[in-house]
Amino acid sequence: MSVTATNFQDAPHSAWGFHHVPELLDTAVVARGTGPVWQLPRAGGGLDDLPVVLADGSTARLAELDAAPDVDGIAVLHRGVLVHEAYGNGMRPGDSHILMSTTKSFTGTLAGILIDAGALAETDRVTDVLPGLKGTAYDVATVRHLLDMRVGLDFSEDYDDPECDFAYMDAACGWRPPIRPGASDNLQDFIATMRARPPHGGPFHYVSPNAVVLGWVLEAAAGEPFATLLSRLVWQPMGAEFDAHLVRDRRGASQTEGGLNVALRDLARFGELHRLGGVVGGRRIVPESWIADLRSGGDRAAWDAGTMAALMPHHSYRSKWYIDHGHPHRPIFTAGAFGQSVFVDPVAQVVVARLSCFSGDEGPRFDEMFRTFHAIAHALHGG
Repeated sequence: MSVTATNFQDAPHSAWGFHHVPELLDTAVVARGTGPVWQLPRAGGGLDDLPVVLADGSTARLAELDAAPDVDGIAVLHRGVLVHEAYGNGMRPGDSHILMSTTKSFTGTLAGILIDAGALAETDRVTDVLPGLKGTAYDVATVRHLLDMRVGLDFSEDYDDPECDFAYMDAACGWRPPIRPGASDNLQDFIATMRARPPHGGPFHYVSPNAVVLGWVLEAAAGEPFATLLSRLVWQPMGAEFDAHLVRDRRGASQTEGGLNVALRDLARFGELHRLGGVVGGRRIVPESWIADLRSGGDRAAWDAGTMAALMPHHSYRSKWYIDHGHPHRPIFTAGAFGQSVFVDPVAQVVVARLSCFSGDEGPRFDEMFRTFHAIAHALHGG
């Protein structure tokens, strides 16, 4: 079986490819540095036999769900203690695994840090920071529009359509073969082809290139590549255990919408950082006001009028995180294609990190995954 840069997303290649991306694509290291690791105490949580009620009313044990052939890893923290950890498909604790769109939440958090530091403002116009995008669909859009997926764009992100706009972006990244001769073969040229559908600031519209542009805005504002920014401002101060890796396109552009690869425990640490309000070991990393704002959920009317309201009612989207308003604990979470997520329940004091290689119809697998998260949080919270 030959796994390549253009087929690693396809089963069965993804079972190996998702945790070997640095061997397949150009990546920049997000260095953990030489500082102390954020130690996660361990305790037997007794979760293997936890019953999870599935959509059809049947029940499965957590250990059975962990052993599914499309689950690469799961880690559960309760009050900062690692109470459950399992791996599949040959993945090891130190392996970095692609996060797909869970990458966007790292980009959003890094934006909050730079905004708090005064390097840019939510109201800054994208084209003032990135003059090369003047005359494109991003004219007049602001940083906040990027953060909340409220840029006015005519863009189709239908993962089941092999010729939608997102498919052309995937090919521009070098993750798929070219769809047609002459199509963009890099992100900079691809972004320039995007079509406007004003106004900005309207309904929620999930468009992955917004997170690419946001990452480039951060790089320009700070004068530093995204990988080194993330290392300096989050990865090292957080006490990550392993280096992470960020995919770059063929021209070296940072893929800040889906190209981050991290180890499972470090993904859990990132979630725990947010559960703790942005502070680790007495050191503030993420502004408290930023996390409070994202937990508020932003403009729920924009979500209800947007492209995902029917699929996910009673949710909203703020600063590249999802908020579940339909649950009394109002957890926040990330969601990446093929089943990548970190779930944070602040009331139950639970964080669940999950890495996967779903294929085919992903809807039922995502449903099962979130049922699992809620069952874990309910069990550990005690009701």
